[in-house]
Amino acid sequence: MLVAAAVCPCPPLIVPEVAAGAAPELDALRAACSDAVGELLAADAELIVVVGTGPKAGVWTEGGAGSFRRYGVDLAVRLPAAGVAGPELAPSLTVGAWLLARAGAVLPAHACAVRPDTPQERLHGLGRGLADLADRVGLLVLGGGSACRSVKAPGYLDERAEAYDAAAAAALAAADTAALNALDPQLSAELQADGRAPWQVLAGAAEGAGLRGRLRYDEAPYGVGYLVASWL
Repeated sequence: MLVAAAVCPCPPLIVPEVAAGAAPELDALRAACSDAVGELLAADAELIVVVGTGPKAGVWTEGGAGSFRRYGVDLAVRLPAAGVAGPELAPSLTVGAWLLARAGAVLPAHACAVRPDTPQERLHGLGRGLADLADRVGLLVLGGGSACRSVKAPGYLDERAEAYDAAAAAALAAADTAALNALDPQLSAELQADGRAPWQVLAGAAEGAGLRGRLRYDEAPYGVGYLVASWL
C-alpha cells in the first residue's frame, strides 16, 4: 500500500548545473523539494516509484539512467539501488532520479512514465497497481501546474491559469484524491499543466490509504505554477 508521497515539479532548471547563473532564483524550490523527498525516504517504504510524464508510456523496473546533456551539461544520473543502467529515462524521470540521488536514496526505485493525454480512469488504475507492488510503497510524483501565469510564461498569459493552480494546490494540500481526479484533461493540456496525469496516478495509489497532505511550495517563477507537497 502507499505509505508516503512527495510531489515535485520537474523543470530542468531545478538542477543548479543546468540553471548556471540563474540557479539562486530557484533555491527555495530546491529546498522544498529536498524536504519533501527527505520525508518520503524517511517513511520506511520498501520501494520508491518515480512517476512522471513522457512522450510514450514506459516502466523501468531493472534500473534506468538519464542525463542532462541535452541542456549542455555533462551530468548523468540513474535510479538508486539498480544493478544496471537500464534504458534511458524520460526527462521528467531523469529529474526524479537526480532528486533521489541528491537526497542520498539507496532503497530500490522503479519508474513509470505516462503520456500527458492519458485518461483519468487509466491513471487511477495504474496508481492502484503501483500501490500494490509492495507492502510499503512510496511515490515521487513529478509534474507542475500551468505554464500560463504571465506574458513571459512558456504558454503566455491565460486568465484561467491562476484558478487552475489554486485548485491543484488545495487538492495537494488536503490530499484530496477526488479533487485531483476532477482535474480536466483538456484544460490541463491547454494550460500546459504537466502535473495532471502524474497527480491522478497519485490519486489512484492513495485511495483508501488515509494519508494527510502538506503543501510546501506554491509559486510561479517564470510564469509556471510550481507546487511541492508531502503526503504522509
